[in-house]
Amino acid sequence: MDVKTWTYIIVGLSFAAYIGIAIWSKAKSTKEFYVAGGGVSPIANGMATAADWMSAASFISMAGLIAFSGYGGSVFLMGWTGGYVVLALLLAPYLRKYGKFTVPEFIGERFCSKTARVVAVICLILISVTYVIGQMKGVGVAFSRFLETDYSTGLFVGMGIVFFYAVLGGMKGITYTQIVQYVVLIFAYTVPAIFISLQITGNPIPQLGLGGDVADGTPLLVKLDQVVSDLGFSEYTTSVAGGKLNMFMYTLSLMIGTAGLPHVIIRFFTVPKVSDARLSAGWALVFIAILYTTAPAVAAMARYNLTNTLQTGAVGDANGSLEFAKRPDWFKKWEITGLLKHQDKNGDGRIQYYNDANKTFAETAQTDYGWNGNELVHIPFGKTDKDAKNGPDNDFLVLANPEIAGLPGWVIALVVAGGLAAALSTAAGLLLAISSAVSHDLLKGILRPEITEKQELNASRVAMVGAIALAGYFGLNPPDFAAGTVAIAFGLAASSIFPVLMLGIFSKRMNRQGAIAGMVAGLGVTLLYVFQHKGIMFIPGTSFLGGMEENWFLGITPNAFGAVGAVVNFIVAFAVSSKTEAPPEEAVELVERIRTPGD
Repeated sequence: MDVKTWTYIIVGLSFAAYIGIAIWSKAKSTKEFYVAGGGVSPIANGMATAADWMSAASFISMAGLIAFSGYGGSVFLMGWTGGYVVLALLLAPYLRKYGKFTVPEFIGERFCSKTARVVAVICLILISVTYVIGQMKGVGVAFSRFLETDYSTGLFVGMGIVFFYAVLGGMKGITYTQIVQYVVLIFAYTVPAIFISLQITGNPIPQLGLGGDVADGTPLLVKLDQVVSDLGFSEYTTSVAGGKLNMFMYTLSLMIGTAGLPHVIIRFFTVPKVSDARLSAGWALVFIAILYTTAPAVAAMARYNLTNTLQTGAVGDANGSLEFAKRPDWFKKWEITGLLKHQDKNGDGRIQYYNDANKTFAETAQTDYGWNGNELVHIPFGKTDKDAKNGPDNDFLVLANPEIAGLPGWVIALVVAGGLAAALSTAAGLLLAISSAVSHDLLKGILRPEITEKQELNASRVAMVGAIALAGYFGLNPPDFAAGTVAIAFGLAASSIFPVLMLGIFSKRMNRQGAIAGMVAGLGVTLLYVFQHKGIMFIPGTSFLGGMEENWFLGITPNAFGAVGAVVNFIVAFAVSSKTEAPPEEAVELVERIRTPGD
């Protein structure tokens, strides 16, 4: 069977499973809709948490970012993994001891303030909407390439599937769907990695293959350093993301942003006891580690295969670059998506892929080789050839990796199903977080506290529909840096939600004035920095300064600025709190009650 047929079969079976679970698990109460009834086992919750947390960014984007960034891409591994540990140790048990439904509800009750609750809702919606953009792009890309639909059709199909199980089942439907999605995505990630590791290094274990030797006896990473540096790129094992300060701040932003993600935090409200929250956090870390320890090997091997496919001979040799007319079928099919394009700048009919930003190498390439610039580009969604960006899109590499390696059609189809599972699982969690914030925190908590449980449940479903429609809009109109929106979402969580949760749990002196001022200041300074470089609400042409490095504060990229926003949040919160009255006694009693998580 061809790849398309395999894809329809495997993706169709996975979608059938999701729909079946949705019908079986229809939520009949607000407790089932918000926290799956509170009776999910630790192992099941750990698996669902892993699927919820490992988004399209983890499955599709992370290995691509590491592949094209080298060592600098390790910020994602260190930041996201470290952040999950912070979440599991410092937040999850205490919030489970609190025992309510949502993060804004905790903030509102801890600080005895409806205003604080509303500000937390605004922060949550901004974080979740920004995060969901990348998930919607992942769904559209996977469908458009492998099911040979247009991007928008693929997106609508994905929205329909999420609508079905999220609106019907709420957290109950999402939880059990995420368990299936975890199984799909982890097999989809590891099976191709095993095949490719065996193919390149002779070792079936990717983690060991990364440290193994290629066919000529050279260690893989040494060979990769040589291959990429010969084309003007930084050595794979030594490159950094910007400067060292930026790399540190990027890691920190991702770390504390992970700990502040509301759609992950609420997962720990679904287990029966505090001890189960701790246990499920441990299980989730185990399940996450399977993918995260595999990602560096996937990245390195994908970069190695891609480079060797395009550079078939000696660098600078007239016949050393791949002839465009002889490009493989996978290249032709990915061209249709725009994520991979060839622009023949010197008219020789061959594909030159090199780092033309390296001025020394670029001059040599032009003078000695007759190259007129890097010819491997990508076209952002909705743009034309004249708007091409340098290099291939990061998001294409993991999905294309099995094709580049020449693996069987069923393996390629499995990767597609995995990418869709990763995107849909996280999208559903984010949409539930938005829905809960609107129906439970705004409607029930503030605007109409007198509504019945049935009315609140119906409102939750209506809010979910609205959230899906909003996500679809951003998916159809993504910014040029859709993959980067995930990092920005972590930065927003780092600068707003994480500090107020930490202060709410561990500081008896923190009051509502300090909490509100801290959230507004942290979120405000981060949004200002992001918008001035990326555009207001990511709308093209509305940035003040553009993405120019000379305008970065201390060389810190917008994607890494959340750590600075968090510092601002803490400073402002402490300053304002120290100059205003102490919190009421009931707030202090709440802190004392949850300080010892218990069983």
